[in-house]
Amino acid sequence: METLKFKTNIKCGGCIATVTPHLNAMTDLEEWKVDTDVADKVLTVIGKTGNLGQQIIETVKKAGFQAELI
Repeated sequence: METLKFKTNIKCGGCIATVTPHLNAMTDLEEWKVDTDVADKVLTVIGKTGNLGQQIIETVKKAGFQAELI
């Protein structure tokens, strides 16, 4: 398992609700959460290694948001 963190523009509960079905549909993803209380709105994911980082960036983009690996 690998833990990755991303800076995002996911700002609120409504944004989280929008991105939830996209992230939940990912098979290589074990767990994820967004901390909207910090300035960078950090998305933390735990999943299988490989190109998980790129998959997260693309999935978040499909949901209408941005994610940058930190």
